[in-house]
Amino acid sequence: MQETLIQYLVPCAAVFAAGLAGALCKRNVLVVFMCIELMLCSSLAAFVLFSAVYADSVGASFALFVFAIAACEVAVGLALIVQLFKLKNTVALDRYNSLGD
Repeated sequence: MQETLIQYLVPCAAVFAAGLAGALCKRNVLVVFMCIELMLCSSLAAFVLFSAVYADSVGASFALFVFAIAACEVAVGLALIVQLFKLKNTVALDRYNSLGD
C-alpha cells in the first residue's frame, strides 16, 4: 500500500511543482492562469489518491466539490482576463502594476 501511495503522489507533486514554477516565471496572464489551474488539478488528484488508498469517500467527495468550484472560478477568471485585455490591450503581467489605472 505504501508503494502505491508514493508512486502516485510523486507525479502529483511534480505536476504541482511545474504549475508553481510556471506561475512564478511566466509573464502572460493566460499562462499564469493555466498554471494555477494545473496546481489545483494536481491537488485534486492527491485528494482522490488519498481517498482511494485509505478507502474513505470523504476525499473524493471533497475533490468533486472543489472541482465544481474550480469550474466557476475558471468562468470568472476568464471574464476578468477578457476585461483586463479590453482595458490595457495586452495580456502581459508587467502592464498590470497598478490597481488604480
